[in-house]
Order: sequence, then C-alpha cells, then structure tokens
Amino acid sequence: MTTAMARAARWTIRPAAAQSLGGLILGRLIQALIVALVVGVVGFAMLESLPGDAAYRIAAGRYGHDMVSAAAAEQVRAELGLDRPSWVRLLAWVGHLLTFDLGQTAVTGERVVDAIAHQLGHSVLLAALAVGLALLIATPIGVMAGLNPGGLFDRITGVAAILLRATPAFLLGVVLILLIAVRMRAAPAAGHAHGASAFLPALTLGLVLASVLTRVIRNAVVRTVSSEAFQFARHKGLSTGAALWRHGARNAAAPVVAYLGVQTALLLEGVVVVESVFAWPGIGHALTHAVFERDVTMLQGTALALGLSFVLLSFLIDLACRAIDPRTRG
Repeated sequence: MTTAMARAARWTIRPAAAQSLGGLILGRLIQALIVALVVGVVGFAMLESLPGDAAYRIAAGRYGHDMVSAAAAEQVRAELGLDRPSWVRLLAWVGHLLTFDLGQTAVTGERVVDAIAHQLGHSVLLAALAVGLALLIATPIGVMAGLNPGGLFDRITGVAAILLRATPAFLLGVVLILLIAVRMRAAPAAGHAHGASAFLPALTLGLVLASVLTRVIRNAVVRTVSSEAFQFARHKGLSTGAALWRHGARNAAAPVVAYLGVQTALLLEGVVVVESVFAWPGIGHALTHAVFERDVTMLQGTALALGLSFVLLSFLIDLACRAIDPRTRG
C-alpha cells in the first residue's frame, strides 16, 4: 500500500504550473477529496482480502494471543459489526468521514484522531530531522560536484549516490545501529526515551534522501554555472561563490525545492520500515500494527492522514515554487 501511495505522490507533488492562487487552492482541495476516498476504499479492500478471521486477530490484539478464545472473537465480531456485509461497513465509514469522525480503534478503543495526532507528531519530527540532515549532507557535496562536472569528486559521489539509493532502508538502519549504537555507543539503538533516540532513524532517512538530492543539486549547479548570467557575473570580477549566490541561487533553488518535495513524500516507503526497525512510535509504525491486528478504522485513518499529508506538502511546494520563480504565478 505504501508503494502505491508513493507512486501517487509522484503525480500529486510537482512544481506549480502558471495558475492563479485560487485555482491552485481549488485543485488541491479536489485532490484531497479524491485521496480521502481512494485511500479509504483501498485500505478497506486490502484488509478485507487478507486471509484469516479478522475478529480473532482483533481479539488477540486486545487480550493477547495466549488469552484469546472463540467466545472472545465472537464478542468482538458482534461489537464491531464484522458480520455485516463489507459494503455496509465501508459506507458507514464514509458517512462518519463526512462528519469528520474517524471512529475508534478496534483494539484499544481510543479515538482514531487522537491516536493519529500523537503518532503523526513523532513522524513529522522524524521527517523534519531527516530533511535537515539531507540538506546538510547534500548541499555542499552537490555544489562541489556541480562546480567541477566530470571530475574525480563528481564521479565518486555519483557512484556513492547510486549505491546508497539502491540500499534498502532497513539494511542501512541495521548497519548504522551496529556502527554508531553498538560499536561507537554514540546514540541509542532504538526507542524514544529521550531526544537522542531520533538521531539514528533520522540519519537513516536523511541518507536515503541525500543520495538523490545530491545529484539534483549537482545538476542544478551545472545548469546555473553554464548560464549567461553567471558567466557575465564572473567577467565582472565576482568570485565563483559570490556569482553563484547572487545570480544562480534562485535558479538552482527552484528544481531543488520541487524535487525535495517529491522525495520527502517518497520517504513514506522508508518511514514504515525505519520506524519499525527503531521502534519509533510514528504513524508508519502504527500503520504496520494496524495491518497485523486487522484494525480497519486505524488503518484507514493513518493511511488517510498520510495521503492528506501528501496533498498538503504538494500545496506548500507549489507556494515555495511560486515565490522562487515568478513565471509560475498566474
């Protein structure tokens, strides 16, 4: 499911075309409605297609696998209406959604919106740290490679970016645990007991993001350096750094900001895995548990929050591109 949502993000998050701000807002509201319906229906259908007794799995989540019984499963089935037809339960969820009610979790009985608010905060913190680390890593490397395209440093960093991007996020996380947490004892291996616990999962996601962002920045710098405006600035006597900052930063920033938005959305594929590896209590971790426990309302709520986050991120990236590039304004 996360892969399908990530593919949808490639369509949803893109640089803003030349259009009015009102048209942009209307378009994003329509996308939000479509995302809400599609994510809810797809999530419901996926859980319905899984083998096994959903009532038994929910009862096991409530009482433990050792304490669950057929009577407990039947009680859960009657309580949650799992004996009703699937389409009736789906329409009931859509009806509650129209009143902004996501219901209660099947396992704990907690309001879904409260659980998501707690978990999404942890995921947003992790994503913000990952983006910050990615920018710190990718910006100097990308600029240095772009100022000398085809050089030794450019070739080495290009190969490193490919290898890093091809490495699964969970494997990279395990390697960082062994090196930094176990061998160096420089950070906690997992959990969320204190602030340092976020470092390793954020670094894992940051390295994945930086692997692509480095090459995007490199290509943007190459185009900027070869432009007439940059060459004219150099002929006026400005240093390379001054010319790049005064005449090329904005041109280089537009594609970087747009692509950063796309890659940030695609971090979802890594968030679900990385949060599980590091026992980080984020929304990806909650989504995984909702699938295992067959908690339909929790799955639909978390998937909906992630899908709407894509749309919100798309809108923010569009606004940023409009501010950087006047040609995108209507």
